[in-house]
Amino acid sequence: MIRLAAWGVFLFALLSVAVIFAKSSSAAVLEKGQSGHVVKVVDGDTIILKDLTQVRLVGIQAPKLPLGRVGFKTWPLADEARRELEKIVLGKVVELRYGGRRIDRYGRILAHLFTADGLWVQGEMLRRGLARVYTFADNRKLAAEMYALEKEARNAKRGIWANPYYRLRRPGETSDDIDTFQLVEGTVIDAARIKKRIYLNFGPDWRSDFTATISPRASRIFSNDLLALKGRKIRVRGWIKSYNGPEIEVSHPEQIEILPKMP
Repeated sequence: MIRLAAWGVFLFALLSVAVIFAKSSSAAVLEKGQSGHVVKVVDGDTIILKDLTQVRLVGIQAPKLPLGRVGFKTWPLADEARRELEKIVLGKVVELRYGGRRIDRYGRILAHLFTADGLWVQGEMLRRGLARVYTFADNRKLAAEMYALEKEARNAKRGIWANPYYRLRRPGETSDDIDTFQLVEGTVIDAARIKKRIYLNFGPDWRSDFTATISPRASRIFSNDLLALKGRKIRVRGWIKSYNGPEIEVSHPEQIEILPKMP
């Protein structure tokens, strides 16, 4: 029994070292910024520092609260996400690190957060299943690491992933999701380039079925041939708009996940 206990302690220590190393690796690819004392958690992805700086946790989207917006309904688990973020950072000093654009249109700082012990806050919220990956063309660092943590939580049905509100959508049901952020999974029926814009169609009728579109400017930053996605199963994420049916406009590669081919 003593040997088993000792072996358990060793494994726990080894795992702890691995986790610390992984956290350090995440921080290493970002540009170091200032540190600050967290005095308020606004919601599951926004905090306020002691100097009144408002920081948006870039790269993730937690369930949203109304925050004074008239007619805005609270998303499921929004209060839970805020409480979990409070447990992680409230009253603590955090370090800001940058991987792209630093200020959004609302004047908020866009940063990755790390606690004094090296915990990557975005990664922890994803691991707990209380946020989704939400990258931008000008803020794409650590996307692969974030996707891995999101997938782990989704497979384990943690947090939001146990709630039907956040389920993966099928292309055929997206007409009910206009003006919402969704993850849509399906097979690309056709792929075409028309006037330099690329269209990934998920149904036979491009005038009404779900489509993902990529502008000429955005397509230049893709390393793979987008037209070769015809016949492939992919997952695309973004805000669904209505234009010849439901549509997501893709601005950067991280919005598209190419899923493994079935044997």
